[in-house]
Amino acid sequence: MRSHVQSNGCFIDPVDRGPRKAGAVLLEAECKGPILAPMSTSPNQFSLLSRRRFLPFFVTQFLGALNDNVFKNAMLIVLAYRGGELFGLHGPILVNLAAGVFILPFAFLSASAGQWADKFDKARLMRLVKLAEIAIMLIGAAGFALGQAGLLFVTLFLMGCHSTIFGPAKYALMPQHLEARELVGGNGLVEMGTFVAILLGTLLGGGLVASRTVGVLPVSLATLAIAAAGYAASRWIPPAPGADPDLPLNPNPLSETWRNLALAARDRTMLLALLANSWFWFYGATFLTQFPSFTRDVLGGDETVATLLLTALSLGVGIGSLLCERLSRRGLNLGLVPFGLAGMTVLAFALASLGDAPVAAGAALTGVADFLSGSGRAVLPVLVGMGVFCGFYIVPLYALIQSRADHRHVSRIIAANNVLNAIAMVLSAGAAIALFSHHASIADVFRACALATAGFLVLLCLAAPEFPRAMAAWVPREGR
Repeated sequence: MRSHVQSNGCFIDPVDRGPRKAGAVLLEAECKGPILAPMSTSPNQFSLLSRRRFLPFFVTQFLGALNDNVFKNAMLIVLAYRGGELFGLHGPILVNLAAGVFILPFAFLSASAGQWADKFDKARLMRLVKLAEIAIMLIGAAGFALGQAGLLFVTLFLMGCHSTIFGPAKYALMPQHLEARELVGGNGLVEMGTFVAILLGTLLGGGLVASRTVGVLPVSLATLAIAAAGYAASRWIPPAPGADPDLPLNPNPLSETWRNLALAARDRTMLLALLANSWFWFYGATFLTQFPSFTRDVLGGDETVATLLLTALSLGVGIGSLLCERLSRRGLNLGLVPFGLAGMTVLAFALASLGDAPVAAGAALTGVADFLSGSGRAVLPVLVGMGVFCGFYIVPLYALIQSRADHRHVSRIIAANNVLNAIAMVLSAGAAIALFSHHASIADVFRACALATAGFLVLLCLAAPEFPRAMAAWVPREGR
């Protein structure tokens, strides 16, 4: 392997690294400097979309995220606006219960999902999961057709199980099928695709149930079609044999989760990367959960404006995710992590300041046109920028986890990370509830999250000096 060592750190040429092996990424302990990679002359990340080793996987995961959000958003709208009419139950209670039901499998099933992905062929596991998705959507169709809230909640729970099992296999398959120099670009495409799928799923799910005259039949047809397309795409994913086929399966999720965290804790940088990854979900959950109320009570916008805010944030995440490969010169650059976190902090404060003057109670809600001619000119750039910095932050973290982990444990490390992410989202909800119970405003919640993010940035830089050193070495080069 040819390396380029300069006075400000260790530079690794990704072209000469070859396929990823355990411990392939060098960090400060190994090269006495932050990691940076020079610009490669190889094709960029979009060339992966023409390769069988990536495209079927990308399409499969995209359709899975799309279906999750089509069904979930359609169900939430039906429960919120027609819960009493269809099910005789109080809408807000059902909506909050649904959020908990979807996250629940991540807490108790992630440990087993990580074991299965490390032991068995990941491509085959994905095909089984996608085949099960078709059956799950049939249950959901029955729930909509019969007006049975219980069947809809069963479907939502099973979709949570589907996502829980798919996640570790998804992130562990990438370092098997991609070379080390392709991991940042591949993760950028996956994160971009995921957020586009979330946006499209939200729009499609809401649009399909908007008409009372048509009803919920289009939702059932759409989710079944997407599930079938996802299974078809999964059949083209090349084999990805289990990294540890002799692994004994531990049925106890608590002890297995603890064991997985212990595996990660052997490497301080790995553990910090998992915690940093979970902070992304804490941050994202805090803002996304408040968007409907922020739109209505602070910006004075209607449902179309709330959708526009989600669009702006998702667009930003997609842009930031795709830019990561170029900014890191098609290698792994840890400097993007504190850079992204700093931007997330500044723009969280900016959004909070825009929410300090809420609309008067009872004021008429405005549509997209009026919003764009008024407060939207300040709010939308902030949200797009926030999304861009989120992309800068999360993509290198996933690439670091995939590259740093022992190849026999990648799926279980990802599973442990999923548990931490679920805990982070629950803590986000608890923190917001605690603030609101003390009469905090939405702007106060945003400001508290910004302060907490600034504190996390400081702690991360103190605990892992390789991150700020990598940023210090990278920023001047980008300016030349």
